[in-house]
Amino acid sequence: MDDGRLHDRRGDDGRGDDGRRGEGHHGPHGEERRDGGRHGEGRRDGGRSRVAVAGASGLVGGALARSLTADGHEVVRLVRHEPRGADEVRWDPENGRVDTAGLAGCDAVVNLAGAGVGDHRWTDAYKTRIRSSRVHGTTALAEAVAAMERPPRVFVNGSAVGFYGETGDRAVDESAPAGEGFLPGLCVEWEEAAAPARKAGVRTVFVRTGLVVARRGGAWGRLFPLFRAGLGGRLGDGSQYWSFVALHDEVAAIRHLLDRDDLSGPFNLTAPRPVTNREVTVAMGRVLHRPTPFPVPAPVLRAVLGEMAGDVLGSARVLPARLLESGFRFAFPEIDGAIRAAL
Repeated sequence: MDDGRLHDRRGDDGRGDDGRRGEGHHGPHGEERRDGGRHGEGRRDGGRSRVAVAGASGLVGGALARSLTADGHEVVRLVRHEPRGADEVRWDPENGRVDTAGLAGCDAVVNLAGAGVGDHRWTDAYKTRIRSSRVHGTTALAEAVAAMERPPRVFVNGSAVGFYGETGDRAVDESAPAGEGFLPGLCVEWEEAAAPARKAGVRTVFVRTGLVVARRGGAWGRLFPLFRAGLGGRLGDGSQYWSFVALHDEVAAIRHLLDRDDLSGPFNLTAPRPVTNREVTVAMGRVLHRPTPFPVPAPVLRAVLGEMAGDVLGSARVLPARLLESGFRFAFPEIDGAIRAAL
């Protein structure tokens, strides 16, 4: 029974990932939106939805919140400070506390919170923080959702293409098993932490996101300044596959999954044709009209990034099979278009 109090649950740090939408996705009256969504999305009856978002201060979470708000839906942001308005709900992922009274009436809960994987060198302490911010925070939210008298109809939980680990030239989709290493193990635990919501009968979706192409934030937010300055180049030998997704398509895909009551389980949020790092380098130079003369050798990356260099140099050729099968259409399926949309 949801008594409206903060439920004590074990947890940890929770942040999410910001951006805008490009052209190509139209609403029911033909309007183009630049925030990743379509007019009228949300509840299947076309009514106004109430959606809780954890990680709304970050890249994807911020873009999703703006998209939903622009279309007239009510967004409730989960925050760790004292709520400053009716659109904020207190949660304490470090101690597993969620104000379920603030979640009452929500049609959906979207969890995109987590410490940035690329924000710091992977020390043992920071790897612990990455893990706890995702696993414990997800457990807290999933248990809170399961405890509600009237839970939301869908729980969308973040994940990543890191689930598959190193794939080399081999293309994988959602049917592939988890890989080996820190990131695959993290993704497995991250998804398993949502079990309380699923077992309570809440439709549960995992969004395995690729490298989000955005002007600010994420990996591409670091690449753009370098390439604009003419200092960009391939990383290592450049043969590793990067499974990218335009921020516009990332947000549109999440909204597609929110709206479709028949979809659950894992979905790869990546463009249909992954490209190599060498192809990314050429495309960045072509779109930005800059030379790309400075390759970064693998030994230098390992010296600078430590264990995280394995992720940068690793190859993940991931395909969005289930998303395409569900009828979703990418506005920016090619790397040049994704880069231009971010500018």
